[in-house]
Amino acid sequence: MNPNPNPKSRSQAPGQAGAPRPKSARRRSRELALQGLYEWLISRTDVGVVLAHMREQDEHGRCDSAHLDALLQGCIAQIADLDGVIAPHLDRSVAQLSPVEHAVLLIGTYELRHCMDVPYRVAINEAVELAKSFGGTDGHKYVNGVLDKAAAGLRPDEVAAQRAARSASRPS
Repeated sequence: MNPNPNPKSRSQAPGQAGAPRPKSARRRSRELALQGLYEWLISRTDVGVVLAHMREQDEHGRCDSAHLDALLQGCIAQIADLDGVIAPHLDRSVAQLSPVEHAVLLIGTYELRHCMDVPYRVAINEAVELAKSFGGTDGHKYVNGVLDKAAAGLRPDEVAAQRAARSASRPS
């Protein structure tokens, strides 16, 4: 006899339809970097203190700690440069962004600029997922639009090749 007759409340194995996919170590590092950047944007606490807070989180043991360190330290060290990349694509000033949107855009821009092992579409999609999980109602759409425009300047060859491949695969 099934002890739980409600089929919606049964847990499903990862990979089954409707089951949540397990988070990758990189996704966990992005989530922790987002939390750390949020803390830093609000308090301007020393990056070492913020990084120590992130290392105390339960998720830290299952994240890519090298990627977390690179994202958090890199975004903070290069904030003026990264803001300069996204600013032309915003409909408001950087100062008017919510701290969550700002942090997500920093992470996405940092990955587009420095993490060449991450395809540009993956960097954008991961930022969109962060915005969906932690941001406002339609923040993910805004993040997608800004990063898509920024990617064209940061990775022009990769973006052009992807767009050409997509248009070639479309029926005429």
